[in-house]
Amino acid sequence: MPGTSATAVAITQANPKQAYEISGPLDPTKFYPASGLLPAVVAVKDQSGTWDTIGRTRTLKLSDGGQVVETITNTDSPTYFAYELSGFTKLFGMLISGARAEWRFERVELGTRISWTYTFFGKPGRSWVVGLIVKLLWRPYMNKVLPPIASEVSRQSASSSA
Repeated sequence: MPGTSATAVAITQANPKQAYEISGPLDPTKFYPASGLLPAVVAVKDQSGTWDTIGRTRTLKLSDGGQVVETITNTDSPTYFAYELSGFTKLFGMLISGARAEWRFERVELGTRISWTYTFFGKPGRSWVVGLIVKLLWRPYMNKVLPPIASEVSRQSASSSA
């Protein structure tokens, strides 16, 4: 089933191993604010262990009263990390059957390039609406959210190296 994808890219001064190890466990409530029609992540519930192992799950509670479940599907330290999203509620629950997030960590001259790709899968007859949401709301949101994550990875890697 084809989905609609968006990608954001940021550079961190950390090496790929540091970027991989630091970014995964970051608290989503500190990095995913509300933006326009997109709700904030306000709580993480029922996390089944550290956020670094295939099969681990957690539920993100959203500021609009909705929620979504994340399940880690792939880990390949220090280059790749992916998880699937299911159980959307509220507006996204009416539009989206599921989603997939992929994080790639690539060594570059200044540190590590973090590439974050989100693919949303629309419910039958709703893919065009999902495509508009991704293009007009989600892609700009990702480009706003990823740089602070990359900065925090740089900050934590520098403090652990000091």
